[in-house]
Amino acid sequence: MNIRIRSHHLSPHQVLVLAFAAVIAAGTLLVWLPISVQEGQRLSFLDALFTAVSAASVTGLTVTETGTTFSPFGQIVILLLIQAGGIGYMTVTSMIALMLGKRITLRERLVLKEAFNHPHTEGIVRLVRKVLVYSLIIEACGALLFAFHWMNELPFGIALYYGLFHAISVFNNAGFDLVGGFSPFAADLYFNLVSASLIFLGSVGFLVLSELIEYRKTRRLSLHSKVVLSFSGALIAVGAAIICLFEYANPATLAPMTFGQQWLAAFYQSVSLRSSGAGMLPVEEMRQATQFFMAILMFIGAAPGSTGGGIKITTFAVMLAAVYAMLRGRQDAELFRMRIDQVTVYKAITVTMASIILVAFAVIVLCLTEDQPFLAILFEAVSAFSTTGFSMGVTSQLSAAGKIVLILLMFAGRLGPFAIVLALKRQNGQQPYRYPEGKIILG
Repeated sequence: MNIRIRSHHLSPHQVLVLAFAAVIAAGTLLVWLPISVQEGQRLSFLDALFTAVSAASVTGLTVTETGTTFSPFGQIVILLLIQAGGIGYMTVTSMIALMLGKRITLRERLVLKEAFNHPHTEGIVRLVRKVLVYSLIIEACGALLFAFHWMNELPFGIALYYGLFHAISVFNNAGFDLVGGFSPFAADLYFNLVSASLIFLGSVGFLVLSELIEYRKTRRLSLHSKVVLSFSGALIAVGAAIICLFEYANPATLAPMTFGQQWLAAFYQSVSLRSSGAGMLPVEEMRQATQFFMAILMFIGAAPGSTGGGIKITTFAVMLAAVYAMLRGRQDAELFRMRIDQVTVYKAITVTMASIILVAFAVIVLCLTEDQPFLAILFEAVSAFSTTGFSMGVTSQLSAAGKIVLILLMFAGRLGPFAIVLALKRQNGQQPYRYPEGKIILG
């Protein structure tokens, strides 16, 4: 396979968009093949496209049951799309090129830098190697742990296959499963801890993983890693507490459980909101306050350079720091006693506003095309954009127009609205002039 970028007029962002579209196109055609579905099942082209986009964007929204609709061949195609979407198409092709003894060019390093949201190209090839090695090791451990869980109920080969499928799906925050949902495991401590660990490792980002693994040697964490770990922990804790508080008396969710089981299920649901979508509780049965709160956490999402989506937890942290600085009358946003430059603050504002506008526009269109409650439509749109995959049961009932809207949201959500805007931009460069400063009254 030759990964050389021959179209030199394309920017790194354009290459990423086109490469992602190519992966989806190939996946759609493979999923649409008769060999990909079970005997007696039929899959329309639109549903095949929806499934391929959902898998490649590691979202997990489905219009059909994965375990009962797709044949083993189709399930493997979905698994490969999840893997490519989670660790990145450019990572896979780069490693193939390295194994074939090919050199990674500067332009390809620039593309990899954008794919991982890395600040510079130095060390990017080493990071790619680490990404592949860490991913394979974590997924292999997860596959064995899941397989042990199913060995008492299933034959060894099937248990191992289930373990591999769910380890890759959960680590990549995809949310696809072969068992019709994880609700039966809500009180299973072993299954919860294994799944939650895989979700967390996939959601913090490969740069953070690399620093954590090398911490014994370096004894230092970057500001990025400190922000990701601290805010991830805080959001998981707050999310678990709020879900438990809102749902503890709900007979359809937490009420039938013991106190310990309630906290376990709420904790796992909160971890899944980082971008996994593999929840233990029926979302459609939750209270509206819980559903709306979940939508907020989904919108925030996971860390940059991770297998998750959303506006990214670092964007949320920078926005909070900027608001706090303004309320305190300070000029600079600060995190962990370090100043955040204004360009980063502007980028955080741009990403957040672009994401809000995109989701709002999608919700308006869905309100016109679908006969569903507003909160269900909002929840589904946020889930698609944040590539989380939680659903209130609306996805399978969508019209063709509604499915297309969610497909576009998943595509934009995986790449990020900022990357798409840069891909559509004709040229870069500083504006050669500045206008006079003007004053506007706010508040």
